[in-house]
Amino acid sequence: MFKDIALEDLFCLKNEANHTLVDVRSPKEFMETTIPGSINVPIFDDEERAEVGTLYKQKGQEEAKERGLEIFSAKLPGFITTCKQLGTPLTVFCWRGGMRSKTAATVLDLMGMEVNRLSGGIRAYRQWVVDTLEKEECNPELLVLNGYTGAGKTLILHELMKRQYPVIDLEGMAQHRGSIFGQIGINPSNQKNFESQLVQKLIEYKEHPYVFIEGESKRIGKATVPDFLMNKKEKSMQIFIDMPLETRVEHILEAYHPWEYPEKFIDAFQIIKKRIHTPVAKEIEHDLRTGNYRHAVALLLTYYYDPKYNHSTSHPNAKSLHIQAETIEEAVEKIENVVGDIFPLKNKLRETLHH
Repeated sequence: MFKDIALEDLFCLKNEANHTLVDVRSPKEFMETTIPGSINVPIFDDEERAEVGTLYKQKGQEEAKERGLEIFSAKLPGFITTCKQLGTPLTVFCWRGGMRSKTAATVLDLMGMEVNRLSGGIRAYRQWVVDTLEKEECNPELLVLNGYTGAGKTLILHELMKRQYPVIDLEGMAQHRGSIFGQIGINPSNQKNFESQLVQKLIEYKEHPYVFIEGESKRIGKATVPDFLMNKKEKSMQIFIDMPLETRVEHILEAYHPWEYPEKFIDAFQIIKKRIHTPVAKEIEHDLRTGNYRHAVALLLTYYYDPKYNHSTSHPNAKSLHIQAETIEEAVEKIENVVGDIFPLKNKLRETLHH
């Protein structure tokens, strides 16, 4: 018989490589929010879930159950095959730990698979996320990367991650690049998914002496950074990255690929066009329409983003230092040297990360 497990037990299992979390809710529910690291093997698709829900409201629980079982019965071979192919013990969950996860766990158990069901489902997990954020805890010191647009702050964070430094990538969690063009070509995350990932990182790094983070604004796409993290970030060590304009333009072109979404870039530019001196704005728009993206980006940086950045950066209560670099690798190496000077326990930190 399958076991019902609590969140505390789930967190222990999540640390095991040989274990898979399976969200059996519909694809739409899964996209709205899930437990980070889960995969979606739905019992109902979006239309089927709506049908069963309507039956429940109009004709009652028994009618809805019968229709739900009828739908799922036709899917059983595929559902079982998909779960078996995962090749690990499973924990299944739905919205409240109700009929969908119970049915899935029962079927998989009957097929001889090792399976648990999460008590309380995603609703219990979501409440835990909210409660955790309400504690307003961020134990490590923050090392905040700043710099003009295109300075490669996200690239630097990713390189630091590769070198096993602790990093909280807010833009990655928000699925947004933090500019008026930031959502083009990607699907921005919502607040629930953003908070779930943030909580996981805050807990993962709570024993570390420091964490790298980017100097983002409070709102990133559809996500909002909690006040306690913003307040701590503003008072933390600020590391300003200076890179040549040409390098910054190259970083932006590599990240955004404007030639793949020409109309979307033109539309987004209309939002900020009125804030740029008219002759320059006309030149930028002409460049965007004719595909001269390198020149358009250079003008946007020089006449819009750089002045805006200078106006917005103020950290009166924070220590700061400046790093000049020609490449991402050079910037990372200089940051490593800085960290080694500020935190003598760097080697001990690395041992902690490896264990």
